Amino acid sequence: MNEDILVKKITKLVIEKLKEIEITTIEKGEVVIGVSPTFNEEVTTTLSGLKHKDVIREIALGVEEEGLKVRIIKVFKSADVAFIGKEAAEYSGSGIGIGLQSKGTTLIHQRDLYPLSNLELFPQAPLIDLKTYRNIGKNAAKYAKMTNPIPIKVISDCMVRPKYQVKAALFHIKDTEKVIRGVKSIEISLEELI
Repeated sequence: MNEDILVKKITKLVIEKLKEIEITTIEKGEVVIGVSPTFNEEVTTTLSGLKHKDVIREIALGVEEEGLKVRIIKVFKSADVAFIGKEAAEYSGSGIGIGLQSKGTTLIHQRDLYPLSNLELFPQAPLIDLKTYRNIGKNAAKYAKMTNPIPIKVISDCMVRPKYQVKAALFHIKDTEKVIRGVKSIEISLEELI
């Protein structure tokens, strides 16, 4: 009986210590951007021809304009934007992450959501311009600060899919070929990308 009480007390103390460590080591005022395996390497532009370095710069500027910091990770275990965004959110101290595929498809994710759920999705990559990417960064920061983001107007064009379908498939194949199951994401510096 005394042994059980001792184990419970020790377990409680260990959990309290772990919580303290987590609070002191996680940066609450940050948004993490997760990029796909070929981002700015084998593939250097989005479907619409925007340079990856310009896209990442605009997202980062949007986050920084809201007073938060940006970290960037390269996700190797998936090429799916939902899982990339979820991974970024899990790495983020604020619990908010942005998933960004090489082709330009983007979403804002939250740590406690299921992978295929998200806060905002921008699926038509060819229609996303640099201003929209900056606004995506701003909205992600607003979610992280728990303030009300302004919905981003998303342009929709039913002819975009047939026009870019082959190119999008090729981009996705390149990404999926670089997926390595079980490999942890790595942090990369903003300077490395721009």
